[in-house]
Amino acid sequence: MAGVKVLQTERLALRELTVDDAVFIRELVNEPSWIRFIGDRGVRSVDDARAYLQKGPIAMYARFGFGLWAVELKETGEAAGLCGLIKRDAFEDVDIGFAFLPRFWRRGYALESAQAVLAYGREILELDRIVAITSPDNDASIRLLEKIGLRFEQTIEFAGEPTKLFAA
Repeated sequence: MAGVKVLQTERLALRELTVDDAVFIRELVNEPSWIRFIGDRGVRSVDDARAYLQKGPIAMYARFGFGLWAVELKETGEAAGLCGLIKRDAFEDVDIGFAFLPRFWRRGYALESAQAVLAYGREILELDRIVAITSPDNDASIRLLEKIGLRFEQTIEFAGEPTKLFAA
């Protein structure tokens, strides 16, 4: 069963994740780029992925009404990545996050979905400030954050690592 559609862009549909997305999530969170820049979530099996979905995005929808959403190509319905808003206990502000499978990189999907999510956060959720965090060496994410209008504020420590904080 597909999750609730949240928003659409010209080429993409963003929807809530469900436990039926476990195979996709297992693939995404085990990509070397995810592990390098986001961290190893210990998701090795489809059951691990279901648990990750239930404790993470699905729990966040229930608690806050938003979270990371599946980004699907309208043309094929294929899940290309994630993009959404995250409320972390460590931050006062909501942050925007995104990750895509490498076969969907360099097609503008991350930019297109991040712009839509930022607009959703401002216009629908009426958030005054949205932040983002990234590894200091994640140049592609830094460029994308700057393209959507976020500006570097400071380097903080997050999960024991130096992390760049951007805000808009």
